[in-house]
Amino acid sequence: MSKKYYIETMGCQMNEYDSDHLARIFEDSGYVRAGDPEKADFVLLNTCSVREKAEQKALSRLGRLATLKRKKPRTLLAVAAAWRNRGA
Repeated sequence: MSKKYYIETMGCQMNEYDSDHLARIFEDSGYVRAGDPEKADFVLLNTCSVREKAEQKALSRLGRLATLKRKKPRTLLAVAAAWRNRGA
């Protein structure tokens, strides 16, 4: 039985690209995409630390996913937060 992953993307458009890249890494590692976090063995929140609203949404979502973690303790939860240097 294959392990399943779920990626939720928040923030800027670049995060969509990053999530696609991460999905390919999961799939190359033998994981299969899950349609919802409840069915996943690995849940990844991909957000952007440049936009405060995305960061707050991610923290809120992570809090809600804590319920899933309590129900399924073997589920791995991770956060990827891209930091993009703007004009420096």
